[in-house]
Amino acid sequence: MAGIPTNRTNINLPAEVASEILAKTQEASAVMALARQIALPGRGAAIPVITADPEAAWVGETDEKPVSNPSLNTKIMKAYKLAVIVPFSNEFRRDAAALYDELVRRLPLALAQKFDATVAGAVQAPGSDFDTFASATAQNITAPNTYSSLVAADTDIATHGGIMNGIALSPQGKGVLLAAVDDNKRPLFINNVSEGAVPMVLGAQTVLSKGVYDGTNHVVGVAGDWTQALYGTVEGVEISYSEDATLTSGDNTINLFQRNMFAVRAEIEVGFRADVSCFNRLTVTA
Repeated sequence: MAGIPTNRTNINLPAEVASEILAKTQEASAVMALARQIALPGRGAAIPVITADPEAAWVGETDEKPVSNPSLNTKIMKAYKLAVIVPFSNEFRRDAAALYDELVRRLPLALAQKFDATVAGAVQAPGSDFDTFASATAQNITAPNTYSSLVAADTDIATHGGIMNGIALSPQGKGVLLAAVDDNKRPLFINNVSEGAVPMVLGAQTVLSKGVYDGTNHVVGVAGDWTQALYGTVEGVEISYSEDATLTSGDNTINLFQRNMFAVRAEIEVGFRADVSCFNRLTVTA
């Protein structure tokens, strides 16, 4: 993606700035907003997975109490590097506040959208130890079956031992839900159309993300039991910059020195694991 020379320079951003970039990445990611977070060591971690719950039984006052051993398994969560490079004009260097604001605004969104797209299955996983919902059961929510298909998703998730408690929804999916009406043309999923939001669907929280949309497979959202999903990050977002690099994007090449520009690179090491059976993809008809 870019040729960065060995004499690149690190930006000495204050710790609170780097923390805010990571926080805004989490805010911009529907998956990070819904899933549980763990601290992930650089070498990865073994995640215990309960495959069968213990079972209680009624007993008499002096009877022996039953022993029930839950079935356990493990998954390895590895950290994979997600990165983006953003070029700026040198004018930004004159105004530290503008550079700071632009970093906080642009970099987290790019990282968050790519992470969400990967988890949703629109982008290939970075490795075999990174789960995606590409193989999750699909429910077509195209009208007039929007409500019944969402109920089918809720039921399927429950059948696999989960509770549908969250939906990562794309703007395209939001449009489908806003258009869903009853026989009297009243909206099904919001109290007031002017609110322009879908805060809850069948009791499940909805979080918007552009990254969830997969136009190739017509996926507009992912519903599931997000207690069965984990993401882990190693340290925070690493920031570095160069003013001598030559950036390449497709057939385009940008020589930063020649154009009086510099580029900022943001990287994050992140992993994701989930019980995919407790999730459904929400799709629409092509």
